[in-house]
Amino acid sequence: MNQSLSITQSRYKMVSYDSASPEVQEIYDDTKKTLQLPFVLNWFKCQGDNALLLKGNWSKLKNTLMEGQVPNVLKQLIIYNVSKERGCNYCSHAHGIFADSMSSMISEEEDFKATQNLNSPSMPMSYKTAVQVVTKAALNHSDISDEDFEKLEDAGFTPKEIQELMAQADLVNMLNTIADVSRIKIDNELLETPE
Repeated sequence: MNQSLSITQSRYKMVSYDSASPEVQEIYDDTKKTLQLPFVLNWFKCQGDNALLLKGNWSKLKNTLMEGQVPNVLKQLIIYNVSKERGCNYCSHAHGIFADSMSSMISEEEDFKATQNLNSPSMPMSYKTAVQVVTKAALNHSDISDEDFEKLEDAGFTPKEIQELMAQADLVNMLNTIADVSRIKIDNELLETPE
């Protein structure tokens, strides 16, 4: 096999919407509706040949990222930051776009982009604390201490919200692993969106 070709190809079969089984198409439809996208992300397409796996991973992603009491923009920022720290280009690009699209929920400053202002005075201190602690949990979970939980409590998060925040550490590890192991490319539709 041509070495340069193998570097750019996904390791898994990429299943387009039209080639997918009805069960997979139903999941694809739900991803588009939930994420408010007119296309299916490559992260899902690389799992489209395995409906059981896709269904389980989508359910985890949907419930952990899209549901709950913690604002979605904060969850997206956490996933963006961990992915960037780890070097997962696919997830940092995708979740950076999602976080930046919700920047107005954080600040009404003109041209404010959440991903570029993680340490700015406009970013709520509670968000900064959550991003810092959950990034630590995702990258070095054995280093998490009672003091880290206290920081989240002091930042105003309830016990349920802290549990939800820590679930993002687990979620981003799954997202990064699948993206990197499968070696998927960033979606053309996302490439057209500036970072």
